[in-house]
Amino acid sequence: MTNTEELITRRTNAVAQGVGTRGIYAARAQNAELWDVDGKRFIDFAAGIAVNNTGHRHPKLMAAVAQQSEQFTHTCFHVAPYEGYLKLAERLNASTPGSFDKKTMLVTTGAEAVENAVKMARAYTGRSGVIGFSGAFHGRTLLGMALCGKVNPYKKAFGAMPPEVMHAPFPNAMHGVTVEQSIAVLENMLRSSIDPERVAAIIIEPVQGEGGFNIAPPEFLKKLREICDTHGIMLIADEVQAGMARTGKLFAFEHSGVVPDLMVMAKGLAGGFPLSAVTGRAEVVDAAPVGGIGGTYAGNPLSVASANAVFEVIEEEALCERATQIGDMIQSRLKALAERQGMEPVGDVRGLGAMVAFELVTDRESNGPDAPLTGRVIAEAEERGLIILPCGTFGNVVRLLPPLTTPIEQVNEALDILEASIEAAISAG
Repeated sequence: MTNTEELITRRTNAVAQGVGTRGIYAARAQNAELWDVDGKRFIDFAAGIAVNNTGHRHPKLMAAVAQQSEQFTHTCFHVAPYEGYLKLAERLNASTPGSFDKKTMLVTTGAEAVENAVKMARAYTGRSGVIGFSGAFHGRTLLGMALCGKVNPYKKAFGAMPPEVMHAPFPNAMHGVTVEQSIAVLENMLRSSIDPERVAAIIIEPVQGEGGFNIAPPEFLKKLREICDTHGIMLIADEVQAGMARTGKLFAFEHSGVVPDLMVMAKGLAGGFPLSAVTGRAEVVDAAPVGGIGGTYAGNPLSVASANAVFEVIEEEALCERATQIGDMIQSRLKALAERQGMEPVGDVRGLGAMVAFELVTDRESNGPDAPLTGRVIAEAEERGLIILPCGTFGNVVRLLPPLTTPIEQVNEALDILEASIEAAISAG
């Protein structure tokens, strides 16, 4: 029995079945490489689901955390606050879109950030309704999963959802949903289903993560901003997966020029340590009563130290530019592959910066989803030493999230593996 097989048995016996896992048991990792407990090397194009934008164990992050650990590891910010939290809040206030006064709160997970942003919007507006979009993912807490636009597995078997949470269709040109159609449904919803004066917030991912790396068209985001301004609704940007240089901008909303009222961040914010944030209009963030937001571990000192170092690495190593370079390499290679005879199942290649995906279909006329082929591609890639992930409402999209610090020769090596995996998976079908 291999070390991996032994750990799989132990996991089956000890860990909740609902916690989904892969068969790769990590022993160590550095930058874009990961080795499992049997010594097999992988190139990691998952990056902990867009967490390790600065790579595994970036030396600058490790040094910052080590230095902080010599001072203290936890006090609870509510009990004994510390300067690192203030420094990071100031950085976020200065770097997020919008010229207005801003404030920030730190918590631990993306779902926590989403829930606190909604609480702020409700406190500020005195309203309770929230509108999300089909294909969205906003977390696994009760309100987070209610906002999700995908039932299986996130809502399945978990009973009734909180009230006054509604969904409009997310634009998807490949599958026939135009910006105009999406806006028409949303506006009709505000006429027929919920009074806009009861809507506190509209929340949207500028690039849907779990939903399939669908990119919100700039004209769509601009129209949402107009609707929110007309009705006094807060616009919340969920940058949990797309933020922190991933798309070639520090935040993906910057591609559209649209400024949200509140922005939520996590994943890449602390480069592998649990941390999330809500940043936005000072008057909205301040609407919550004293003690109404926060948490015991919110803004953990080690995570905060790492996040402050992440900002320095992004600037010093020009990771926004690097994201664009890597993303262009990936898209160019995949689009060339899709044009080859026999590669018709590669129905679409899309992305912003180094947030790239390709959609696998039964045929390009119907664009019917081919989830079994997607599973075969991922399994082939894993066997050949490349970690990639599925996504999409129908499970037929492969997402690529390389660390932005990945050496170019490893990007090319990963693309060679990916191309061979796609060819093998299609041939096996």
